[in-house]
Amino acid sequence: MTFPVRWRSAVAAGVLALILPSLALADRLTLAPFKDDLFAYPGVLSTSDSGAYTVVDYREMRDINARDEIPERRVRGKYVSTGVRGVQKDLVLKTDAGDVRHFAVGAQQGAKLIVIYLHGQGGSRRQGVDDFTFGGNFNRVKNLMAENGGLYLSPDFPDFGDKGAAQIAALIAHYAERSPGAAVFVACGSMGGALCWKLAADKTVAPKLSGLLLLGSLWDDSFFNSAAFKRKVPVFFGQGSRDTVFPVDRQEAFFRAISARSPGYPTRFVRFESGTHGTPIRMTDWRGVLNWMLSLSR
Repeated sequence: MTFPVRWRSAVAAGVLALILPSLALADRLTLAPFKDDLFAYPGVLSTSDSGAYTVVDYREMRDINARDEIPERRVRGKYVSTGVRGVQKDLVLKTDAGDVRHFAVGAQQGAKLIVIYLHGQGGSRRQGVDDFTFGGNFNRVKNLMAENGGLYLSPDFPDFGDKGAAQIAALIAHYAERSPGAAVFVACGSMGGALCWKLAADKTVAPKLSGLLLLGSLWDDSFFNSAAFKRKVPVFFGQGSRDTVFPVDRQEAFFRAISARSPGYPTRFVRFESGTHGTPIRMTDWRGVLNWMLSLSR
């Protein structure tokens, strides 16, 4: 069939409208597996909220004592691949907010995605690159980034307030500029969550964010007024049911408040039943969470 000339542009526009979303889906990044059988959740006790809320079985004897050669200090060798240290650098970035010491693992330029881990009280940049603690879970995220064209960052920062937030914002800006279009994910352990919420409110950082991960961390009602909330940046919560630092019921209430304020908001909650404060850092499935967030990237 031959269309009149005046119709051809409309037809072409309609065809492109159908094709372009398909191409975007085809190009959407999915992280390839890395030791998935070892890091899979040991058992799902229940799910609700259309899969957004999950209760995972956690047992200290199995998930620490049987997994580690030295409990909480050195995981068994099969959980780690230390060759990734070959693409790990200990660096200093000079910024207007101060020098930012950080480890960078993977592609420092042209990265497909960037994952930043912010430690809690008493931690340092070294926590986020320790291959053998927390059941080898940091080694896994390092390898996931290195093998998928990504960049993993674990920085030091001076505090959990405005100065710390300014330094992390500068770190994000630096590496985002070197990797245009990269999805940026910020994972915050424990008190590091205070920085997650500050970054969410930063109008220069929020447009770059593709997801926030709160691991045994805290809540902040100011998030509801943030630039990230308005953009519906995906949020993941991992919390131990026996966390005495940040009680699980408070974090669960905050998770549900997000959905109440913005129905359909992309958020997920994993409750590790009988887990304690550090359990989410040890047990969270990095690949599962990041692939979920990547699937939502716009």
